This record gives sequence, structure tokens and C-alpha cells, in this order.
Amino acid sequence: MIVTESLSKRFPRVTALDRLSVDIAPGVTGLVGANGAGKSTLIKILLGLAPATEGTARVLGLDVTKDGGTIRERVGYMPEHDCLPPDVSATEFVVHMARMSGLPPTAARERTADTLRHVGLYEERYRPIGGYSTGMKQRVKLAQALVHDPQLVFLDEPTNGLDPAGRDEMLGLIRRVHTDFGISVLVTSHLLGELERTCDHVVVIDGGKLLRSSSTDEFTQVTASLAVEVTDTDAHPDGTEALRAALVGAGAAVTTGAAGGRSLATPGHVLYVEAAGHQTYDLVRDTVAGLGLGLVRMEQRRHQIAEVFRDADAAADPAARSRANPGAIPAQTATEGAPSAPHIQDGGSPDVA
Repeated sequence: MIVTESLSKRFPRVTALDRLSVDIAPGVTGLVGANGAGKSTLIKILLGLAPATEGTARVLGLDVTKDGGTIRERVGYMPEHDCLPPDVSATEFVVHMARMSGLPPTAARERTADTLRHVGLYEERYRPIGGYSTGMKQRVKLAQALVHDPQLVFLDEPTNGLDPAGRDEMLGLIRRVHTDFGISVLVTSHLLGELERTCDHVVVIDGGKLLRSSSTDEFTQVTASLAVEVTDTDAHPDGTEALRAALVGAGAAVTTGAAGGRSLATPGHVLYVEAAGHQTYDLVRDTVAGLGLGLVRMEQRRHQIAEVFRDADAAADPAARSRANPGAIPAQTATEGAPSAPHIQDGGSPDVA
């Protein structure tokens, strides 16, 4: 869908993109980086709206320097900033954008009704946009990006300004764009947790340079540890601590903290047990039964994307990791020898297994 080779964009005092080479396949791809990492600049170049200083880029097989108009016919774009006219309705605005994309009047009205229904604005479609909430405005921007049935959509920070419930709803809509309509998506964000839940592939840039391009599964690969949660009993009011002591006494390596020192959403109630093989499962099961505790869950845990970056930082500064989480089991990282990680938020999503 997208190919860039040594793509650079330099301004007098800053380099927005620095020899960026990446291939993006069909599906839902997340482009993640801290604010100012070059995400919006890359989208503008891919749309043919801004020239690159050097390098090449192709979108849907088309050269961005020669075929910008054709690319914009086949691609939808949801901008980051609020740019909607306040005194027209969602229907009027989306119909106008459909006509601008080349649809005839009847088709534009039909597509607008269908698209507004898809994004959850059908009942509010005749209200002036100026009276909409932030979440509703974001849905209008998504609708205008989809109304002309593009092959690919660029969504620039689509969850900006949304509360947690609004973010979840928007992420669900983004996922359905691909699963229901077969439209590929490139979505930018500085919130790692959002991309982990939504995307098939993640591209990480920092300072305009590519840090990593991998499938989400590779980022969140299964680690060699078990997440174990148990109930308390009258005999063991703190069942977790009783289990921890028993497992340590049996020679197992156990920690109550997630990799990088970050606790779970239920701190103190989940143990991580280093898995030395199938015998570890048997040890945990027999120990839980011997203590008379209830086993809530025992499962292999997966990295979160944010955790991969913390591991990379800790590898560069082992002393910092030791200070943050003394005695913790070193987590198996997904990026040995990875470059220093950008300082990217994880969106506050629970670090659960």
C-alpha cells in the first residue's frame, strides 16, 4: 500500500523525516511516535500535499510527486486538528465532501447516509456541527474520510480529545473500517496501548527516523513467564503471598511486578512465575491445591508494546532498572539490540496478561 525509500523532509531548523524507508502492507497499520516525531509530515507527503526534500514514496503504486491528485481520489484523510465548519450539518458537510471526491449528487447523498449510520451519527445528522461534542466531531471527520469508498485511509490522531469511553468507541470504528469494508488504514498515535488493541502492524518513528516496523504479534510475543492469580482463604488471608512463599521455597523464580517495575491493574494479586517447562505448570497447580487456594487463572503472559520500549531502555541502563524493580525477573524482550526507545505514552491501558 505504501513504500518509502530514504524519505527526508528538512526545514530550516528541524529535520522532520530523516531517510525513512518503510513498506506498509494492506490491513490496519499504526504509525506511532512522540509528538513532533514526523507522523503528520509523513502523511502530508504521502498525500502529495508537501514535497519531500529527498527520497521517494509511493502510495497504491503511485508516485507522490507526480500523482498527488490521483492518490487523493483513492485515499481518505482524517486530519488531526478541528477544521469543521460550525454552521452546517453533518449531512451537508459530508455530502459536499463526497461531491468534491467526484460522486454524483444522488450517490453522494446515499453514501453520506450510509457512512453517517456507520459512524453512529445518523440520528444527529441534521444538527449543526458547531453544537457537536468532540467525539461527534471526530466521527464527522471519519465519515468524510470514508464517504467516497477509498482504498486506503489516513487517520491522524483520531482519538485526540476523547475520554476513555470515546477512545474505545473510535478504536472499534477504525477496526471495523477494515473488517467490514476492506479499507486499509494507516492510523497515527502517540498512545501505544491504542495501537496494540487496534492494529495488525506497528511502525515506530522517533525524530523522523524508523526505529522498528513489525507485526503487533511480534511486538507482544509470548514471554517465558506465567501470570498466576489466586483467591484468599480463611487459612491464608493473603493467598498471593502464601503462594509466592511456597513457590520460592520450591525453587521457582517469582515476582509480583510486571517487567520494568510496572504493577498490574490489580497490584499484589498476580504473580509472575518464570516458566522452566511444563513442570512449572504442575508445580503451580500442585502448590495452589496444597494450600487450599482457588486458582483464578494461570496463563502465559504477553508483552505490551510499551513494555518492549521499557525493556529497551532498561537494557541500555541496567542500573536504572535495578533501582526501579529490585529482584524482578528479567523479562524476555522482543527487541534485542533495539535502538533507544522514544518516550511514548501507553495510554494508561491496564498491563494485564
